[in-house]
Amino acid sequence: MKYLHTMVRVTDIEASLKFYCDALGLEMLSRRDNEGGRYTLVFLCAPGDNTAQIELTYNWPDASGKYEQYGGGRNFGHVAYAVDDIYATGKRLMEHGVTINRPPRDGRMAFVRSPDNVSIELLQKGASLPPAEPWASMPNTGAW
Repeated sequence: MKYLHTMVRVTDIEASLKFYCDALGLEMLSRRDNEGGRYTLVFLCAPGDNTAQIELTYNWPDASGKYEQYGGGRNFGHVAYAVDDIYATGKRLMEHGVTINRPPRDGRMAFVRSPDNVSIELLQKGASLPPAEPWASMPNTGAW
């Protein structure tokens, strides 16, 4: 048995790609637009590591232009990524307009949310970085 990917349904594929690729830094492995099935599948991975993938599934609107509504449940926790520099990652996310819900005050862990409210955990590779501003005094925002 081999782990393949985690699928996340998204409501705006372009906003999701801006978040996951531009802000978070993931790379696109493939994109498939299926006209007959009226959906788009995009597979992403961390740079240099395609062994753990995330699949973005975008279901196109129906004939009347309506989209399916997705509810969030506590049965799904979060997607986690190790990063080389948690402070630099947090800065890049903020520069892209992403709210840091749980700042990396400890130099080790942070949480953000995707445009579809998926919780993303960011963990510092190796040892925690020394506490630094603005992170050390930044409060939590919203739920993570």
